[in-house]
Amino acid sequence: MENTDAGADTGLPGGRPGSDGEHVLQRRLGTAERAGRFYDEQVLDHLNERMREFVARQEMFFLATADRHGECDNSFRAGPPGFLRVLDPRAVVYPEYRGNGVHASLGNITENPHAGLLLVEFDRARIGLHINGRASIVPDAELRARHPDLPVETVPGRAAELWVRIDVEEAYIHCAKHIPQLVKAARRTPRDWGTDDQGRKGGDFFGAAREAQVRRTRELNGRPVSAAPATGPAQQPPPPPDAAAWRAEARRALDLARRRGAGGGRPAGGWFGPTGSTA
Repeated sequence: MENTDAGADTGLPGGRPGSDGEHVLQRRLGTAERAGRFYDEQVLDHLNERMREFVARQEMFFLATADRHGECDNSFRAGPPGFLRVLDPRAVVYPEYRGNGVHASLGNITENPHAGLLLVEFDRARIGLHINGRASIVPDAELRARHPDLPVETVPGRAAELWVRIDVEEAYIHCAKHIPQLVKAARRTPRDWGTDDQGRKGGDFFGAAREAQVRRTRELNGRPVSAAPATGPAQQPPPPPDAAAWRAEARRALDLARRRGAGGGRPAGGWFGPTGSTA
C-alpha cells in the first residue's frame, strides 16, 4: 500500500492509505466500503504492543524491494528469535549476513528505499503481519553507537557488518484464512551461518549451474552437445519425515489447538489489539 488519497483519519501520512490503483479497483468491484473498514480498523503507522511482541519471536520474514525502474525482488531472511529487532514503535532493524555476494535487496534499497516485510507465524498463532516503510542501510558501528544494547553476535559466531533499518509507515494484519498449519521438525543437520561450502549451502539443487555449463560448452563449440557431467554429487531433496513421527507431531499440534480454543480463543480487540495502541 502507498498513502496517496486523502480520507479518513488513520494516523497515516496523507490520510487514506492505499494506491490509486487499488482504490480504482475497489470502486469498480464494489469493495470500497469493506476496504475502508480495513484501513480504519487495521492499518497503523506504527507497531503497537502486540505487534512488537509478535515481531520479537519471529525467526523469518519475506522481504520485498524494487529498483528505481520498479523491477521487483522478493527475498527471505531468517535468524534466531529477535534477529528482526524493534528499536521503537516506528522502526525495526535486521542484520545482513554473508550470502551469495549479489546483494540484490541492498542494491534495490540504495536506488529505491521502499520496502515491504511479511512475517508469517505458521506454527503458533497462524497469522501474519505486514510492515511497510522506508529502508536504509546502516553500518554496524553507527547503529551500535545509537543502540548499544544490540547483540554483538546476532547468530552464534556471526557478527553483522551492516544492518537494514525500516522506518515504519504501515503495519497491518495478514489474515489467518489461508495460512497452513505447520509443525516444526527437529533439524537433521545444523546450518552453518556464513559458510562458503557449496554443499552446505545447497549446491546446485535446481541444476542452474549445470545448465550454464551446457550453454557455455555449446557457445564454445558452436554446436549442440549433451549435458556436461555434474561437477559434484547431485543434490537430492531431503528425505520426507518419518510418517509415524509426523502423525504424532500432528496430533500434539491439534490437541494444543483444541486446548487453546477451549481456553477462550484470540484476545479481545483482535490479534494485535486495539488499533489505537501506542507505546
